[in-house]
Amino acid sequence: MQSITCKAYAKINLALDVLGRRPDGYHEVKMVMQTIGLYDELIFEKIAFTDDSGPIKIETSSSAIPTDENNLVYRAAAAIFARYKPDCGIKITLTKNIPVAAGMAGGSTDAAAVFHGLNALFGLKMTVNEMCEMGVKIGADVPYCIIGGIALAEGIGEELTPLPPPPPCQILIVKPDISVSTKWVYENLKVNELEFHPDINGMIAAIHHQDLDGIIKKMGNVLETVTIEKYPVIKEIKNKLLAFGAENALMSGSGPTVFAIFRNEAKAQAAYIEMRDEYEVYLTKFVNRKDNYIFS
Repeated sequence: MQSITCKAYAKINLALDVLGRRPDGYHEVKMVMQTIGLYDELIFEKIAFTDDSGPIKIETSSSAIPTDENNLVYRAAAAIFARYKPDCGIKITLTKNIPVAAGMAGGSTDAAAVFHGLNALFGLKMTVNEMCEMGVKIGADVPYCIIGGIALAEGIGEELTPLPPPPPCQILIVKPDISVSTKWVYENLKVNELEFHPDINGMIAAIHHQDLDGIIKKMGNVLETVTIEKYPVIKEIKNKLLAFGAENALMSGSGPTVFAIFRNEAKAQAAYIEMRDEYEVYLTKFVNRKDNYIFS
């Protein structure tokens, strides 16, 4: 096998809580994450290389994305090459569909795809645990993106408990024309002043009971207290989605992307049509673990 293609799926946070700041500077989190049908595509091709060129070459569809060690894709590939020392180089062609700096783990899921793709292409026989152990050094969300589906994430996001797939529904993704720094959001979060914490345990119970109403009622994200204050357009989008008939709407991650859950496909389609001229909009569904990282 000389090449392989891999899909890297975006995620949303059905619930996100921050419990406190750790001595190492990271924040202790408790959140429920779910992959959705919006994905980037990565093509991995074996190539010859010289000492001058190096073993890793990255091409992207976006000029805004770096192709060196500032890219999580490059860092994931470099970690694999450092440990396993393949006897050829790799060219990675990344087609971006997931919005950048949008709270949807676009960079982390691309890095996760590198572990899956190179594992298959080079026959490395890495286990999921081994990939996650390497991945957390690249980014806190990478281990979750490696396993995909729906999971409870704790610690800094690397302590993962897979959950059963939730009931199907329509998911409308809306991103305003702004980008948000995750680092900035966490630096400005006043954990000790938070008046609301989402009921994560209640969310988990609803998932286990296949109770979509319960899932919808337990949605919450404490990072909204920071991001919406600076970017009120996020609140405006949430209100518009609710007016269009969404069951609930929430900012994903550190934002600015907002997602809404619809039961009614016609209402979701109507909202998509109405909002697509003003925002970056995607209509999609949940993606379960068995569907992740489909190769061709």
